[in-house]
Amino acid sequence: MKVVKYVAPSMSEAMKKVRSELGEDAVILNSKVTHTGGILGLFKKKMVEVVAAVDPMVEAEKAEMKKLRHQHKISKSAPDKSVKEKTSIPEDYVQQELKELKNMIAAFTTAKQFEQYDERIRRILTHLQEQGLKEALLVKAGSYLDDKLKLAKDTTNNVENDLLVWAKQFIKNEIIDIQMSGISYKKKYINVIGPTGVGKTTTLAKMAAEAVIDKRMKIGFITTDTYRIAAIEQLKTYAGLLNVPVEVVYKIEDYKKAIDKFTDFDHVFIDTAGRNFREKKYVEDMRKIIDFERDMETFLVLSLTSKETDMKEIIAQFSSIDICRYIFTKLDETSSYGSMMNVIKETQRGIAYITTGQDVPEDISEVNAEEIGRLLLKGFSYERSSISS
Repeated sequence: MKVVKYVAPSMSEAMKKVRSELGEDAVILNSKVTHTGGILGLFKKKMVEVVAAVDPMVEAEKAEMKKLRHQHKISKSAPDKSVKEKTSIPEDYVQQELKELKNMIAAFTTAKQFEQYDERIRRILTHLQEQGLKEALLVKAGSYLDDKLKLAKDTTNNVENDLLVWAKQFIKNEIIDIQMSGISYKKKYINVIGPTGVGKTTTLAKMAAEAVIDKRMKIGFITTDTYRIAAIEQLKTYAGLLNVPVEVVYKIEDYKKAIDKFTDFDHVFIDTAGRNFREKKYVEDMRKIIDFERDMETFLVLSLTSKETDMKEIIAQFSSIDICRYIFTKLDETSSYGSMMNVIKETQRGIAYITTGQDVPEDISEVNAEEIGRLLLKGFSYERSSISS
């Protein structure tokens, strides 16, 4: 990103310089009134200072797009496939570049807001920013910590420790009213859904192991994941270890028969196929087999290694299904947990479990608001955290 400072007698003249040199897509990062010249501090001239930015890659791509559109316009014949593909690439690239530029500007704006706070508060906020916490929460956290510090500055003996305690308390307070709990065991059917590769089958086995080993319940498995032979064999292996039956379901008639077979069982754990649920069709296909209106607890499994935007897209696609809570997997494969906080805060839906590995039944645990705060500030150090600017 190209950043340039302009000084002019007035804002209008400064803006003329910005538009002339950087173009119409330039973004104003900061502006202020300054005084220059003068003798011995007298007769200083009032000037306006403007800091503006533009992404040169965006300008280059826009020029390329303009050129391609012109070529398309003067062409008498219909454009062939190669031209269409050529024009689609710059469009996508421009959108991505603009998105990144907006994110950079948002980060710059947030950092400017942090400048008013004590340096130790800024270091905590920077850490949370690196964790991926949303800007609105960062601003709110900064105000909360600043108020706490002002009220306690004459009574605290360990400011740095107290600030960390307050930061964890802030996170806890933000989500304290959102239900966080594992299986309630109030409903007979326990179902896990989610995209491919998030670890649904292993997670379901861990949940079932608790019911069998800890609670001595009579359970059975149903799997609708007939797209992968390995998935069926994996669940059968877990079923064998727990000494419980498993039914493989290919169509709605099979599902009804399996339900009838497990009439006298305490609970039935249902595994579903992992598909590309960005396509609504796959969600509808699943609904054609599984009766989600039945006495059922449904958990949406999401991987913490996924992008937050992808998580939200998946959640939106499953909006027609009554999801109780989330299960976040692969905690051991990442050190960033901000997306988890953002998702539960935005959707007001809590977490049932987090998983930390492949071992059954060990690598699964329930989580609460206090634990989320601990995770977000895990590894924080005043010495290691640099201040965003």
